[in-house]
Amino acid sequence: MPTVALFKQDGTQNGDITLNEEIFGIEPNESVVYDAIVMQRASLRQGTHAVKNRSAVRGGGRKPWRQKGTGRARQGSIRSPQWRGGGIVFGPTPRSYSYKLPKKVRRLAIKSVLSEKVAENNLVAVDALSFDAPKTKEFKQVLSNLSIDSKVLVVLETENEVAGLAARNLSNVTVTTSNNVTVLDVVANDKILATQTALTQIEEVLA
Repeated sequence: MPTVALFKQDGTQNGDITLNEEIFGIEPNESVVYDAIVMQRASLRQGTHAVKNRSAVRGGGRKPWRQKGTGRARQGSIRSPQWRGGGIVFGPTPRSYSYKLPKKVRRLAIKSVLSEKVAENNLVAVDALSFDAPKTKEFKQVLSNLSIDSKVLVVLETENEVAGLAARNLSNVTVTTSNNVTVLDVVANDKILATQTALTQIEEVLA
């Protein structure tokens, strides 16, 4: 069973906590993690690219010259694709790039990246993150107390809004809740800072 140290906000250790081995102690599956990252990055694409085809380009309502007798090739519109300023053929149109992986694959991917963070000692657990007011300076002091100076993913319990407001203004901090942890967020950050309640909620969701 994987075990990590449990800290207080002031940086002092408050014992240890044992994590669920089926979630935080599995052998990471790199292939599944790769598939999950590609899926998530594809879903982030806006897909708003567009071009004007011959029906959308302005002008060209009149036949440029008569069908026969000019010696030139027949033409029906000056906005045909072969004309300068004409419509675009087979250009990109608005579309959605999102797709889904099977539920078991998505769960294996998030378990894999969480297990890797635990194995590399990059998961920092705190008993709670509580603030009287959403002050960025106070949250920055908490990171200093816990010796976190790299990119960190802060995982909070779903009802802790004050801590989220206090942390979201820091450039090296990504804030999420226990029910919204993604593979891309975990991989993109060097460390994970999670409250004890958030870890319990993650185990309940992924169990």
